[in-house]
Amino acid sequence: MNRIFSGVQPSGNLHLGNYLGAIRNWVRLQGDYQCIFCMVDMHAITVWQDPAELRQKTREVAAGMLAAGVDPVKNILFNQSQVSAHAELAWVFNCVARIGWLNRMTQFKEKAGKNRENASVGLYAYPNLMAADILAYKATHVPVGEDQKQHLELARDIAQKFNNDYGVDFFPQPEPMIFGAATRVMSLRDGTKKMSKSDESEYSRINMTDDADAIALKFRKAKTDPEPLPESVEGLEGRPEAANLVGIYAALSDKGKADVLAEFGGRTFSEFKQALTDLAVSVMGPINQEMKRLLADPAHVDAILREGGRRADEIAAPIMQEIKEIVGFLRP
Repeated sequence: MNRIFSGVQPSGNLHLGNYLGAIRNWVRLQGDYQCIFCMVDMHAITVWQDPAELRQKTREVAAGMLAAGVDPVKNILFNQSQVSAHAELAWVFNCVARIGWLNRMTQFKEKAGKNRENASVGLYAYPNLMAADILAYKATHVPVGEDQKQHLELARDIAQKFNNDYGVDFFPQPEPMIFGAATRVMSLRDGTKKMSKSDESEYSRINMTDDADAIALKFRKAKTDPEPLPESVEGLEGRPEAANLVGIYAALSDKGKADVLAEFGGRTFSEFKQALTDLAVSVMGPINQEMKRLLADPAHVDAILREGGRRADEIAAPIMQEIKEIVGFLRP
């Protein structure tokens, strides 16, 4: 069976974009693949994290994934720092990857900004650790958003160079899995910007912890334009907020945008927003309640992650031993 690896940063505040763009797709994959899902807490500390908050956010992200339907028995769910192979293989890849490759990574430039000289080495070498996350399990497929495609390409380059350098056919070339409608959910306040947990406005996003009243309020306040909904997808051109809300409805209802507009085209945004609210509450409400139940019992969440870490290590440890043999590390 093909093996999937996917990781999510434990930065808290999981939102609708995370659910529609990633978590829901992971749930749908778990019957057809061996899935390894990871809270990448080692990636998180590439920028400063309060230790107590990092632990809490790791639990919160795990609870969100469990509440959304990730099965910890069928899949492996754990936090990255439990499995030493991630760090060990990242160092090997630091010695395989070239500085020129990392210099081309656009996300480092965006995250470091004008303070590039003060950024951590970890932030710069982040893509090598991401490659290690994937290849420590010889994963064959990686669900990614458009903004992560460059990192996966680097992982493929590192795998190929390792194989060529050592004359082996050891690492696979992991394939990207990019999904359809609403993989890129935009801000409710600005349809040209991606929905983000870092946005200062709470009204820019629907959090997975939002209750029905909060969801209703945020959709009611969502930015629109004065025209009614168009009757065709072409009519969404140049209307980013309308396109975003229609895309969200399409994803939540598992319909195409054309089907949504066939139903709501020509109607006012106030009517559409009410229908969108009702749909979002029906999907997200049960997830919200289950997240609250899980977070009230952190020991239970920790136990799931601990067992997931044990199972992940059972896969990664023998692979890491083979890598050490290939590289030439002495094992007395």
